[in-house]
Amino acid sequence: MNETGEYEKRESETVIDSAAAKAHPEIAETVAKIKALRQSIDNVDTAIVSLLAERFKYTSQVGVLKARAGFAPADYKREDYQIARLHRIAVEAGLDPDIAEMYREFVVTEAKKRHQRIADAGGDPGVLDVFA
Repeated sequence: MNETGEYEKRESETVIDSAAAKAHPEIAETVAKIKALRQSIDNVDTAIVSLLAERFKYTSQVGVLKARAGFAPADYKREDYQIARLHRIAVEAGLDPDIAEMYREFVVTEAKKRHQRIADAGGDPGVLDVFA
C-alpha cells in the first residue's frame, strides 16, 4: 500500500500483504484462488515436461529403427495423419487447434532433427537418450 492506503499496482505486478488482506478480504480471497490455480498450472507443467521426455524417448527409438533401415527422417504421411488427429483432439478438448498445430510443429521438427542426428551417427542415439 502507498501513503494514501491504495494498493500499489505496478504494470506487471500487484502485491497484497497481510495488512491489505485483512483490510480487503475479497482481494485476499482472489489472491488465494490465484495461488491455488498457479499450483495446478505448475502440476500440469510438470506433467507436460515429463510426457515430452517420454515422447522423445519413443521418437528416438523410432529414429534408431529408421536409421538402421535406411529410412529418411521425415514421414509426410504420418505428419498428415497427425495434423488431422491433433486438430480433432484439440477441437474435442476445447483447445484452439492452432495451439495444437504449434505443438505438433515443435515436436515433429525436433523429432526430425533428432532422427537426422541419429542417422548421421550410424543409428546411435548417443547422448540424445541419456535419460532413457
